[in-house]
Amino acid sequence: MLPKPLCLFSLTSGVLLSTLAHAHDSIEQITVSGRAVNLIGQSQSASEGLVSQKDIEVRALLRTGEILELIPGMVVTQHSGTGKANQYFLRGFNVDHGTDFATSYDAMPVNMRSHGHGQGYTDLNFIIPELVGAMHYHKGPYYADVGDFSGAGAAQIISRNRLDAGMVKLTGGENGYGRLLVGDTFAGPRTDITAALEATYYDGPWTDIDEDLEKFNGLLKGVSELGGGTFAWSLMGYRNQWNSADQIPARAVNDGVIDRLGSIDTSTGGESSRYSVNLGWQGERWKASAYILEYDLNLWSNFTYYLDNPDTGDQFEQVDDRRIYGGEMSYTREGQLGAIKVSNTFGLQTRVDDINEVGLYATSERVRQGVVRADAITEASVAAYWSGVFELTPRLRSELGVRYDFYAFDVKDSVGVNSAGVDLGVNSGRTHEGMASLKASLIYTLSEAWETYLSAGTGFHSNDARGTTIVVDPADGSAAEPVDPLVRSRGAEWGVRAYLGERLNLSAALWYLELDSELLFVGVAGNTEASDATERTGLELAAYYALSDYWTLDLEYAYTDARFQREQPGLDVPGAVEDVLQLGLSADFANGLFGSLRLRYFGPRPLVETGEVRSASSTLVNLKTGYRFDQFTLSLDLLNLLDSDDHDIDYFYESQLATETAPVEDLHYHPLEPRTARVTLEYRF
Repeated sequence: MLPKPLCLFSLTSGVLLSTLAHAHDSIEQITVSGRAVNLIGQSQSASEGLVSQKDIEVRALLRTGEILELIPGMVVTQHSGTGKANQYFLRGFNVDHGTDFATSYDAMPVNMRSHGHGQGYTDLNFIIPELVGAMHYHKGPYYADVGDFSGAGAAQIISRNRLDAGMVKLTGGENGYGRLLVGDTFAGPRTDITAALEATYYDGPWTDIDEDLEKFNGLLKGVSELGGGTFAWSLMGYRNQWNSADQIPARAVNDGVIDRLGSIDTSTGGESSRYSVNLGWQGERWKASAYILEYDLNLWSNFTYYLDNPDTGDQFEQVDDRRIYGGEMSYTREGQLGAIKVSNTFGLQTRVDDINEVGLYATSERVRQGVVRADAITEASVAAYWSGVFELTPRLRSELGVRYDFYAFDVKDSVGVNSAGVDLGVNSGRTHEGMASLKASLIYTLSEAWETYLSAGTGFHSNDARGTTIVVDPADGSAAEPVDPLVRSRGAEWGVRAYLGERLNLSAALWYLELDSELLFVGVAGNTEASDATERTGLELAAYYALSDYWTLDLEYAYTDARFQREQPGLDVPGAVEDVLQLGLSADFANGLFGSLRLRYFGPRPLVETGEVRSASSTLVNLKTGYRFDQFTLSLDLLNLLDSDDHDIDYFYESQLATETAPVEDLHYHPLEPRTARVTLEYRF
């Protein structure tokens, strides 16, 4: 018997097949997508890849952050409101909101250091998916041009330089969903300017709250030829506000206190904004970029309900208000080392997070009841790197790299004595640390169609600045141990890649990764929490096959075994997913008919160190189908096509309901949103 995910995929494939079966016999060649690009002779590892706009537009997306699910093995979920950063899973990491996966957009970092909600917070809601030109991803710490947060991998998202045509897209759907996108490129005598505006509204399917999501995005980008290269500038703006349906305790649903789409605290939610200016120039040998962005977040959450405060509840507000400056520069030069061809790249990167306030407050109904801690932080870093590609023989090449990162932390308490009577002034302080990282890959080209890779390297992620200078616990004034500013990771990988024409593109990788510590700053408590070193091993497979000139099939599978190196009391890493499977079937006909069907299987995972409590698996199927005619495109997205009641994400911890007199350990989960339909009409001009 086929596994459940494959049975479901076989069943729902019939929906797409029957929808598209009447397509006209005349066909034309599919436009080559990023999945079909030949990376033999160009990539450094088997787990490196490229995603194009065509790959994105064929997907039915519930949330913007799901563009990262085009990375094989990546799962993107949500445990709260639509406006909050997603939860990411990759290579046995519950990456939380981005701690061990580095993401950038047009060379601007997305991960937020020393963030009010979580280290490496990666909120992609400022991105307009239609404006993404390409996404280059890689996994493992083998790449010299990426430093912080990149232990599990990294993605560089690049915006489009121009739109092929002007567009107006209007989407309407169930549960009060509405979206309007307007964009066009204006060709000037020296500069092409692209402008886009997006507005999104959503009430959500929840029974006791309306999300009242109001999201606005704007982009203005100019591209011109300058000094023998390409100069680009952009202005971006994002503003969002929403109500949250946070994770809920299983016992409240089982006992009929709420239904599976209900909430315990109906006043949680958030508001956020991000504004940026970005400049970049790229020539034959030189690349340079600089940026400045302003960001703020007010986030109200309640995960334990009445555990700590039986009278007013455990709701808390996390605040982040910062400005980030930074830039990078690189120089590449070809040369010879005897008979060996060498390409050397030298780079410099710098970043300053000027954080006016990162704070944690006790609240009730979004009204502040007291302060846990609040700080002003300046966190600065500078990095230098070198990478070299050596053509040892016509078939054998090596890539070597080294980088050095230096961090300086300055934490200033803004509270004095907090609501618990703890003097937080002693938590102010300065510290610094540097770390060198080595990278190496050996690549052998077996033939024009096959290539194999052996890679190894070291990397790191930074810890929250507040944890590096902490002396007392804000909750009770007890002594607290500061954490290491930088945490080392080490990884290795063997892989193979095949490119058999434009019909079949496949890759496979066996990998190993260890992390010195899973230290993190606990945003709900204002202190640090430490666990031991971990090690992870895994297997990844990805295959993209053109069944014909108009049908394509893709398969991605990832298996991970994650373990602590010492008892915790157990060896299981909570949240480390073991199996991830994605299957996709898509078609694009010459007569204008198109569609795609996708299945995502998110396997069970341990929720406690002993492995005694595990989550269930979840299976999600999405369908997109549509028709292009003249200047119009009409499409239908059916999200959660089979109306699965599986969970988006699961946790196991103590909480207490208003009717309970003692805390209860329980499963807490965020359900998949029920099946929903969205219709889009697009006009191109």
